[in-house]
Amino acid sequence: MGFNEFMTKLFGNKSQRDLKEITPYVDKIKAVYPSIQKLSNDELRAKTDEIKQRIQDYVADERKQVEDLRKGIDDKELEEREAIWAEVDKIEKAITDKMEVVLEESLPEVFSIMKETARRFTENEEVVVTATDFDRDLATKHDFVRIEGDKAIFLNHWKDGGNEITWDMVHYDVQLF
Repeated sequence: MGFNEFMTKLFGNKSQRDLKEITPYVDKIKAVYPSIQKLSNDELRAKTDEIKQRIQDYVADERKQVEDLRKGIDDKELEEREAIWAEVDKIEKAITDKMEVVLEESLPEVFSIMKETARRFTENEEVVVTATDFDRDLATKHDFVRIEGDKAIFLNHWKDGGNEITWDMVHYDVQLF
């Protein structure tokens, strides 16, 4: 048995290690996915907004601290400004660390939402939702969405470079990589 074979038996190959690392995430996604599948199109959108808000709320105190520190910083003496900027950097590092935690916690829901949205676009030529201002603005710039009354209708096909493209992919769990 050569050295490489010995190391592979001891630690596994890269694919095995990657699979071992991602399996807990896939299991969490599979646990969440059925509840996401049951949501209406509007509820799916609301769930996305809920997750965005959860992420913002998770770091709101730190963002407020940074905002407060930056107010009036130009009126301070150089040494005081340097100390304030050092504190801002420290808080922004804490924000990044906290964001990593909340994003990791949200990953199963987010991936499930993405996967379910892709499934709906694959199985339906149109996905209908209650129109928002964003949808109305999008409809003025792109042909893959149109507004009819209070509904936004998203098409699963569009033109790109003169070619008709149709959405036809549902993400696999391994695409989490």
